[in-house]
Amino acid sequence: MHRLIRYTERLCLRRRSGASALLKNANRRLTCNITKRHSSTEQFGSAVLPESARVVICGGGVVGTSLAYHLTLLGWSDVVLLEQGSLTCGTTWHAAGQVTRLRWSAVETALTMYSTELYQQLEDEGYHTGWKKCGSINVARTDDRLLAYKRALVNAKPLGIEGQILSPEQVKDRIPMLRTDDIKGGIWLPDDGVVNPTDLTMALAKKAREGGVKIVERCKVQRVQTENDMVSAVVTDQGSIACKFFVNCAGQWAWELGQLCDQPVRVPLHPCAHFYLVTKPFGDINPMMPVVRDFDGYIYLREWGGGILGGGFEPMGKPVFHDGIPPKFEFELLNEDWDQFQILLEQLLHRLPGLQAAEVKQFVNGPESFTPDGRYILGHAPEVGNYYVAAGMNATGVMAAGGVGKAMAEWIVNGETDMFLWSQDVRRFAELHNNKKFLRARVKETTGATMSCAGPDIEYESGRGVRTSPLYTRLQNSGAIFGQIIGFEPALYFDSPSVLMDTFSETRDERQAAHSSFGKPAWFDQVKAEYWACREGVCLIDMSTFTKFELMSAGNEVVDFLQYVCSNDIDKPIGSIMHTGMQNHSGGFENDCSIVRLAHNKFFMIGPTAQQIRSFAWLKRHLPKDGSVQLNDVTSMYTSINVIGPKARQLLTELTDTPLDKNNFPSMTYKEIDVAQASQVKAMRLTHTGEDGWMLYIPSEYALHVYDSLMAAGKNYGIRNAGYYALRALRMEKFFAYWGTDLTPQVTPIECGRESRVKFHIGGFIGCPALLHQRSTGIKKRLAQFLLEDHDTEEDTWPWGGEPIYRNGKFCGTVTSTTYGFTLDRHVCMGYVQDFDEKTGEPNIITNDFVLRNAKYTIDIAGKRFSVKSGIYPPTLVSAAIVIGSG
Repeated sequence: MHRLIRYTERLCLRRRSGASALLKNANRRLTCNITKRHSSTEQFGSAVLPESARVVICGGGVVGTSLAYHLTLLGWSDVVLLEQGSLTCGTTWHAAGQVTRLRWSAVETALTMYSTELYQQLEDEGYHTGWKKCGSINVARTDDRLLAYKRALVNAKPLGIEGQILSPEQVKDRIPMLRTDDIKGGIWLPDDGVVNPTDLTMALAKKAREGGVKIVERCKVQRVQTENDMVSAVVTDQGSIACKFFVNCAGQWAWELGQLCDQPVRVPLHPCAHFYLVTKPFGDINPMMPVVRDFDGYIYLREWGGGILGGGFEPMGKPVFHDGIPPKFEFELLNEDWDQFQILLEQLLHRLPGLQAAEVKQFVNGPESFTPDGRYILGHAPEVGNYYVAAGMNATGVMAAGGVGKAMAEWIVNGETDMFLWSQDVRRFAELHNNKKFLRARVKETTGATMSCAGPDIEYESGRGVRTSPLYTRLQNSGAIFGQIIGFEPALYFDSPSVLMDTFSETRDERQAAHSSFGKPAWFDQVKAEYWACREGVCLIDMSTFTKFELMSAGNEVVDFLQYVCSNDIDKPIGSIMHTGMQNHSGGFENDCSIVRLAHNKFFMIGPTAQQIRSFAWLKRHLPKDGSVQLNDVTSMYTSINVIGPKARQLLTELTDTPLDKNNFPSMTYKEIDVAQASQVKAMRLTHTGEDGWMLYIPSEYALHVYDSLMAAGKNYGIRNAGYYALRALRMEKFFAYWGTDLTPQVTPIECGRESRVKFHIGGFIGCPALLHQRSTGIKKRLAQFLLEDHDTEEDTWPWGGEPIYRNGKFCGTVTSTTYGFTLDRHVCMGYVQDFDEKTGEPNIITNDFVLRNAKYTIDIAGKRFSVKSGIYPPTLVSAAIVIGSG
C-alpha cells in the first residue's frame, strides 16, 4: 500500500481512538522551526514605545511591515509598528508563500504585479526573501474554466502580464508528474513564483527600520482613543502613544481590534481553517517546478525542500474562533481535522498520483481570515477620520502585500491613491456585514470562492434576505430574482411572465441563480421583455436600495455647504432636481448623485446604492465644524418606486389629483403628492434612464398600499415589474455613465463629457482648481460608447467588463461597463480612450477628434477581436425615442 494512503489511514484510525500524537508532533516541529527562524532573523530587538508618532500601525505580519516600509519610501519615518507577539506570529508564518501576478480583477493583478517586482528587487539587494521565479501553471478541467483563463490573460496583457494558453500535452511536457488526461488545458505564467513568508516579512521589517520605523514587539493594544471623531492615542499594555494616523493591519485580529476603538470600526472578517501538507523529499522533483493550481479541484501544489507542499480551499470552509481568538495564539496551529481536509487530499492525489508514494513530513491547519465577498479590506474607515484598515487578505496576503503596502502608504500620505480600489474599500460594507453570525455563515462560502470560476453574475447564498425593501415579499411572489448590493436585495429581473403578486405561486429560491457561463445568459429573454415594457408601456422598478440623505440647516448654511461639495450649481428654485458630481481635490468623482431642493434650507440627496456608507462619510468629513448643517441617512425611511414608461402619466393620473402634464410637472422637478390613499409621497419626474416617468419616494409605512394600488390600476396598461438589469440596459444605451464603473475618483467631469454640469462660472467647490487646470491644458482620456458590430449574440463570448480596447491596432483602454442594448440590437460597452506614448507609456493629451476621426476600434473578448462603432454622444436611434416630459 502507498505511503501517503497508509499515513492517511493511520491518522484517521488514531483520530477515531482519540490519539493524534503523530500530527501534533509534526505541527510542533513546524512551529519550532518557524520560531527559530524568526529569532535568528531578528537582528535589532524590540524598540521602546515612544510617547508619540505620526503613524501607528498595529500588526506585524507581511502587510503591516510592507506598509511601514512604503511609508518610509514616501518620506515618512516617524512611524511605529506595534505587534502583540512577535513578527509573523499570527498567520503570515504558516502561509504557503505562492505569488501569482494574474488575478481575476485588474486591481488585484496590479497589486500582485508590484509585489513580484518588489520581492525580486529585495532579493537582488541582498535582503533574503526566498523569492524563486519558478512560474506557475493553472489547469482547467472545464471549457468555462479555460475560457476564464483566456479572458483573464487577454484582459491583463496590456498591464504587462506574460502568459500562454497550454494544451493538455503541453502541460504534461512542463510537469510530467501531473495527471492531465482529464483537463482541457491550462495557462502558463512564467513570471510567477514563491517566497518564504517569514523571510519576506523580516526583509520588509529590516528595510522599514533602516528608514526610521520603530517596531515594538510584545505590545498589545488595549484601546484606540478618539477625540472629535479622530484617533488621538493608542493605549497599550506598555503605555500610551499619541498619533496622527492609526492603521489596523491586525490580520485575523482586525475585527476585534476594530471594536477596541472608542467609536467602533467595522472590519468584516472571520477566521477559517486553511489546510496543507508538506511531504518529505521524494522522486526527482525539480526545485524550479512551477506552482500548480487546479481551481476546479480546489487545490494548489508547489515544490518545498525536495518534496511537495499541497493544500487548497475546500468548497465549504470551516470557520474557527467564533467566540474570539485564544490569548497568546502565536505560532500556533489548529487541531487536526482530517475529515475537513479529505476532499482536498483526494484531489491532490488525483492531480499528482506520485504523492501516494510520499511520506508526510508536516500537516498544517492554520487560521486565515476571509471577508464577506472574498476581496481585501483596505482604506479609510468611515467611522473615524484618521483610522485606516489593511486586512482581510483571504489567504493571499503574501502575494498582495507589496502592492497593498504601496497603495495604503499613498492613501495615507496623499489622502488618495492613483488606483481605483473601490472593490477593496472598507466603505463598501454596512453594519450587517460586521455581524459575527452573518460572517460565520458567509465565510464558509468565500473560502471556496477563492477557487471558484470567476464568471459573471455570481451571487452568494448565505446571508440573504436580511436587508430588504418592504416590497420584497410582493416581488418574490412575482418571480423576482434578487442580487445583493451592500447587503440590500434589489430585484435584478423576474423569471415569471406573470405580473401580479397573486399569479405566481411556484416555490423557488429567492436568490439569484448563479450564472457561470460567459456567453448568452439565461435571463436574456426576461430582461428583454422588461426593457420593452419600460419603453412602450409602463413598469414598476423597486429602487429602494438607492442611497437617500436629507440635509438641512436653520439658515443658508446648507446651501453654502452643498455649493462647496457639489460641482454643479444647487442653488436653484425649490422643487428643482440637479444632477451633480462631488469631486475630490484632483477633480475626480467621489460621488455622482441627484440633489432635490425640498425647501429653502432643506435638500434631499439620491445616490448609488453602493455609496451609502462611503458618501455619508465623505459628506460628514466636510460638514461645518459648528454643527450648523444636519446630515441624516433616510435610506430606510422611504420605499422608492420607479414608475417608468410612456404610459406612466396615464397610470399615475388615476391615483393622484396633482396635474402631471409637462406644463404643471416638467422634467427634473419635484412635488409632494398623494398617491391613492397615501400622503407625503415625494414625486420626482426623472427615471435615471432617459425614459419618461416618475420616481416615487414613499414613506415606508405606505409602501405596500401604493405598490398594490399601482399594480391594480395598471392592469389596463399592461403593467409589469422590471429589475435592475433592464434599468442598466436603458441607462447604458443612452450613454448614462455610472459611479463605481464608469465614474471613479480618478475620472473628472471633463473626461466623461459632463463639463456642462460644472459651475465654473461660480467656482468655490472642491476640485475646482484642478478642473480649471485640466480645462486649460487638456485631457488624457475620454469616455466613449462602443457598439459591437460583428458579434454573434448566440455563439460568441459576451463582454462582461475589463476587456481591452484597441484603436487602429494599438491598446487604448478597457471596457468599464457593458450591457445588451435591445433597441440597438447589439452589445453596448463603455470605456475610456487614451493615447499611450510608445516610448514612455504615459498617456498623451487627446481631443474629441482623436477619439472620433480616422479611428478604427476593436474590443478583444477572450482572444477574439470584434469591430466596434464608437461615439461620445448617445446613438441617434435611442435619442430620438426619448420622451422625457412629453404629455
